[in-house]
Amino acid sequence: MNPNSLPPLPPVVRRRVVVTGLGAVTPLGLNVVETWNGLVSGRSGIGPITRFDASASNVRIAGEVKGFDPTAPLGSPLYPRGKDKEPLTSPFTPKDLKKFGRFTFLGAAAALEAYADSGLDAHRAGLDSDRMGVNLGVGIGGLPEIEAMHDVFKAGGFRKISPFFIIQIAPNLLAGQVSLMLNFRGPNMAVASACATSGHALGEAAAAIARGDADAMIAGGAESTVTPLAIGAFAQMRALSTRNDSPGEASRPYDAGRDGFVLSEGAVVFMLEERDQALRRGARIYAEVRGYGASADAYHLSSLAEAAEGSQRSMRRALVTAGLVPTDIDFVSAHATSTPGGDGEEAAAIASVFAENRQHLHVSATKSMVGHLLGGAGAMGAFAAVLAIRDGVVPPTINLSQLDPAIDALGLQIAANAAVRKPIRAALANSFGFGGTNASLVVTAP
Repeated sequence: MNPNSLPPLPPVVRRRVVVTGLGAVTPLGLNVVETWNGLVSGRSGIGPITRFDASASNVRIAGEVKGFDPTAPLGSPLYPRGKDKEPLTSPFTPKDLKKFGRFTFLGAAAALEAYADSGLDAHRAGLDSDRMGVNLGVGIGGLPEIEAMHDVFKAGGFRKISPFFIIQIAPNLLAGQVSLMLNFRGPNMAVASACATSGHALGEAAAAIARGDADAMIAGGAESTVTPLAIGAFAQMRALSTRNDSPGEASRPYDAGRDGFVLSEGAVVFMLEERDQALRRGARIYAEVRGYGASADAYHLSSLAEAAEGSQRSMRRALVTAGLVPTDIDFVSAHATSTPGGDGEEAAAIASVFAENRQHLHVSATKSMVGHLLGGAGAMGAFAAVLAIRDGVVPPTINLSQLDPAIDALGLQIAANAAVRKPIRAALANSFGFGGTNASLVVTAP
């Protein structure tokens, strides 16, 4: 062999990937059970803004996480470094509160729930930590901390800037902190692709396992940007609902009277594993991640392409990689944000991709209840898809009092205002973001 030539590439590996753990900290609750029960019951997590004085804004509502304490003790200690090492008894200590941004607190709490839920902790002695990785994204990052530190700087100058400021705001610090907490020494990265962030994080994490780069990955996303600048900026774009007097009815995907999305905060995280490893250790498997599609509109920075052409390609790609056809899908967990344009474009794309399946397929939008989690939105949609498969229930799209006539004409079966009970073999979850970026995931029964 020529000493200057590269060795031949290894054969392509395609291993199966399953979901063994879930974590959630959302406007509907501080864990998976509370969040899922809220979705199925059609409860809204939207209310008046309390994180700052919004009285001067024309938008005074948001989806806030209430009652969250990042120092609250875990239900049971975790031993990611072994039983003979110091246990992990709470996500953070009181001293940590000045070190990190809120998105890191939310995301780490959800990640620890997903890890504990998976049961991996009891098997760490027989597993290689170098084969465990993290892909946790955030769409914007530490905006509350940036705003607060700017005020400190303006009032006190350079000497008053916190030495922890960069750690508070850097988008990859959530992934880094979770890696530290759980002793995951494999691939470690943070996706930032606007509202498709955690859809891409899940898809790329599953791909890493499928091709053999890791055996387990913590994946998902978080966001906490209920701040004056974020609310003000989205309001200036006329992207937000102004139903301040009825916050629980403000997020209304597909409704003829929808007037914009509701900004929210929260985190949703998955524990993904290579299927054979999960089976060997007797893990409870929620679902299998069968397909992933990513695409770009290359059309507009803040609007979907005409006929949501890019969205159609991400859905079709997810089906192809799953080895499924449109008639195999029973539920689409839609991105639908409650904006006048976006909902209709995505609905038309779904109707096109699933043209032969419209009477059998149900479509629903979790954002009607939780609002828009930005960097956590894709994982939120996938969360609904996974638990819909487990429980045989499609969460409702609430606040749907008058279906948009243009959407009605598409013939889609939208789960309006009440959950739909039905067996679900396979589901597809969409997430799309500014910049024309799209992600679609297909999950199936294990």
